[in-house]
Amino acid sequence: MVSQEVKLLGFWASPFSNRVEWALKLKGVDYEYIEEDIFNKSSRLLELNPVHKKVPVLVHDGKVMAESFILLEYIDETWKQEPLLLPQDPYERSKARFWARVAEEKLLEYSFAAMISHGENKEKALKSAIEVAEKIEEEMKGNNKKFLGGESIGYLDLALGWIAHWLPIWEEVGSMQIVDPSQFPATTAWSKTFLDHPVIKQNLPPRDKMLVYFHELKKILGGSG
Repeated sequence: MVSQEVKLLGFWASPFSNRVEWALKLKGVDYEYIEEDIFNKSSRLLELNPVHKKVPVLVHDGKVMAESFILLEYIDETWKQEPLLLPQDPYERSKARFWARVAEEKLLEYSFAAMISHGENKEKALKSAIEVAEKIEEEMKGNNKKFLGGESIGYLDLALGWIAHWLPIWEEVGSMQIVDPSQFPATTAWSKTFLDHPVIKQNLPPRDKMLVYFHELKKILGGSG
């Protein structure tokens, strides 16, 4: 069992730092959580992550790492106890990484853009988000296990966890719908199963607080008109 000092710099409303917290908690790793103000970045954060200047940042026994997908893999390889996050089969592992990237680089980006934008830009982003969500839905339909990682939560579940909790909030803030439960039964069922897991359920940012935060963020980034 690896037992050196572990610190995580994060932001309460960030899906990226939350997924790393979930991984640490699932693995039973003791760590110190340090909340960062992403609008007024501390000298500590800028020193530890001078390239991207973003959370999450993981410090393990003096070694500093960033980028949430990289951190998930590091946690899985360093703390080898159950649950194993990444599939052991190379093909399944490559698929998990591929769909994590698709969701991050396309669905998350389009969904966030649709939330904060208006008019034609909003419609374009919304259409793109739904198209990607449909592809993810098809992939989820092919999964016959409890979670995307098998019978326990895995890497892809953590990578897509924002779809279960953040996306419905973004939909409400943006007065839009991307994942209609009647059109996305597999995604909807997986979201419920994911959110019902005790570790996830006990470590979610409060919905009411998130709504206030993202409404304010929308005003700042996209205007109110």
